Amino acid sequence: MAISRRKIALIGGGNIGGTMAHLCALKKLGDVVLFDVIDGLPQGKALDLLQSAPVEGFDANIVGTTSYEDIVGADVCIVTAGIARKPGMSRDDLLGTNSKIMTSVSEGIKQYAPNAFIIVITNPLDAMVTLCQRVTGFPKEQVVGQSGILDSSRYRTFIAQELNRSVESVTAMVGGVPVDRLISSERLDEIEQRVRMAGGEIVSLLKTGSAFYAPASAAVRMAEAYLQDKKEVLPCAALLEGEYGVHGYYFCVPVLIGAGGVEKVIEIDLAPGEKSAFDESLSHVQDIVGAMDRVLAEA
Repeated sequence: MAISRRKIALIGGGNIGGTMAHLCALKKLGDVVLFDVIDGLPQGKALDLLQSAPVEGFDANIVGTTSYEDIVGADVCIVTAGIARKPGMSRDDLLGTNSKIMTSVSEGIKQYAPNAFIIVITNPLDAMVTLCQRVTGFPKEQVVGQSGILDSSRYRTFIAQELNRSVESVTAMVGGVPVDRLISSERLDEIEQRVRMAGGEIVSLLKTGSAFYAPASAAVRMAEAYLQDKKEVLPCAALLEGEYGVHGYYFCVPVLIGAGGVEKVIEIDLAPGEKSAFDESLSHVQDIVGAMDRVLAEA
């Protein structure tokens, strides 16, 4: 009898894609299809991962491919395809290149995996998840961007390091104690600034690449919440249609993820300082989406 497992399509076979494939297998979330346009790359990674199955004790089928036909029936598609911004590259150059890639990817998903829950990682995130939803035409519940989970994880990591505590003890509190009672406001400001610059810090250290372990873990966490109907509240980039007074933009807010995808946007009361930061971030989102629209119009 054939074994029926969920199917996870990873669009982009780079470091993030390969790491996600490994995590999905280890967590036994389902079979994995690793897609990339570079022939040999996804096939080689898939074969290597598959050969680790007897050691790690998972039975998932892992396939590498350059054909969108192999993602047929996917329950989840996680999109990492795109290029990173290189020295000397303008924002519009990055938008132009990644918009073309995202358009092609979205068309492939629309044709071969129309029922999939899509998680977008490609940068610039707010613009790319917007474009993906536009091209696929999927409902807002079905397309989401990986956003605040990564920042939250980085923040918890730095707080745990500062206090020499387990990361499992750190949320907004540390062992039940509000973090601002344990760390001075000045030091918290420094840690928050480090979180904002965390991606750049890793790039400066690697010199020829960018972060991939933590982004992969964050995206797989979202997929897991959907596949296992966890009804988990996670900070993600969701399409807002009136929530928080925002209409028609993807923005990072707390959302409930379960078998219905983005089942609910959680609205919370914002303090004046939080509202100011919210509005500033929203203006950046509006700016990048507007820039993408201009680039697409000129193409």
